[in-house]
Amino acid sequence: MTPTASRIATPSPLPGLPSERRTGRDRGQRSAALAYYTMASSLPRNRATHRMNIVKQIRQFNAGRDPEPLALKYRAMRSDPFVFLRATCHLFYARLPDASVMRNAPPAWCSGDLHLENFGSYKGDDDQVYFDINDFDEALLAPATWDLVRCLSSILVGRHHLQPGAESNAQAVRLCEVFLERYGRALIDGKARWVEREIAPSPVRELLEDVHRRERGAFLDKRTVKRGRRRLIRIDGQRALAATKQQHAQVLELFGGLTARPAEPRFFEVLDVARRVAGTGSLGLERLCVLVRGKGSPDGNFLLDLKQAPALAVRARAPLAQPKWRDDATRIVRVQERMQAVSMALLQPVKLGDRPCVLRVLQPSEDRLDMVASRHPAARLENIAAIAGKCVAWAQLRSSGREGSANADDLMAFAAGATWQRKLIALARHCADQVESDWKVFAQACDDAAFAP
Repeated sequence: MTPTASRIATPSPLPGLPSERRTGRDRGQRSAALAYYTMASSLPRNRATHRMNIVKQIRQFNAGRDPEPLALKYRAMRSDPFVFLRATCHLFYARLPDASVMRNAPPAWCSGDLHLENFGSYKGDDDQVYFDINDFDEALLAPATWDLVRCLSSILVGRHHLQPGAESNAQAVRLCEVFLERYGRALIDGKARWVEREIAPSPVRELLEDVHRRERGAFLDKRTVKRGRRRLIRIDGQRALAATKQQHAQVLELFGGLTARPAEPRFFEVLDVARRVAGTGSLGLERLCVLVRGKGSPDGNFLLDLKQAPALAVRARAPLAQPKWRDDATRIVRVQERMQAVSMALLQPVKLGDRPCVLRVLQPSEDRLDMVASRHPAARLENIAAIAGKCVAWAQLRSSGREGSANADDLMAFAAGATWQRKLIALARHCADQVESDWKVFAQACDDAAFAP
């Protein structure tokens, strides 16, 4: 059935929170519920104005992007509210209410676009395998709850995929509770730890083991075609599109100036270039897959990801003053280095022509946790929520006391507070309802050809 734009109704109360007709047993419950209904009442009521606003904001944000992958982005956004949330970080924070649970949280370095599928495994610059937050395009200094409310909202928006049927709401709330409980406990512990492959619970352990066992040659065989001892990137129209002559020339110029390890002086010798199709929010930005000689052809070659660094989507509405970065690629890389236990292999800011870009070893999308499509059992979902919560806490502790972020003591004191978790879930429910309402408007606009090329 084709979704239609409908009147935006006040959302139903969150399971476990008091309704307007019931009195909560404690002050925290009552204040959280009151804040929730106050926010819900602020939703726009005029359908025509609301639709025009959504369409305008999405068009403006994506202006100037490559039309071919941008069409793929809009098609993906039309398919599902969870995909829509992933692709509209700018809209999410532009509509985030001015809630006390955001204002009163200590400042922390944040991923800026934290959702269920922005956690995953990767090879570090020490050649070991790690599991951590892995997307920093929207990285910024913000209240510590900035990442939390978006991640919780993603759990609520994705609830029907996680647990189909009548139990989906209760299951989603339970995952939010687990996420926050483990986040708070990890902050109070005060130590920036990381996920150990040998003791990680399922399904994170399997993900780490798969990356650990991966043979470079087998991975290259999936993404390239071999002609004798030479490889070329496989142009399949799904993961890779043909690059232009100008892109080839700019990559050759850039890589000619990169410094290789003394043991492999020809490491950055370029063998092939293609446009890469990956992610959701970044589709339409320039993103290239570069095949380099690496440790030798054919099975020692490396695939690298060269991605245009987007401007911070919330720059005009950033809740705190930001450092003066040289460019957005530097912002992304420096915050990522602060927040991750170990940086991704070859991670560095570069310039392709006059465009700031982030360079790193290519990480396949299958190395991310696919919580929406995989239909994990409840126990495995709770394991994922627990590890995700701990990863956020460890990242904030690791980057504490840096250029405006709170120190570890302040973060620990915040986590020991009594009511912030319940208030944050109430805020996330409001945000999730708003995302789903916005998606219906967007879907109808797509069906009406508002986003046609």
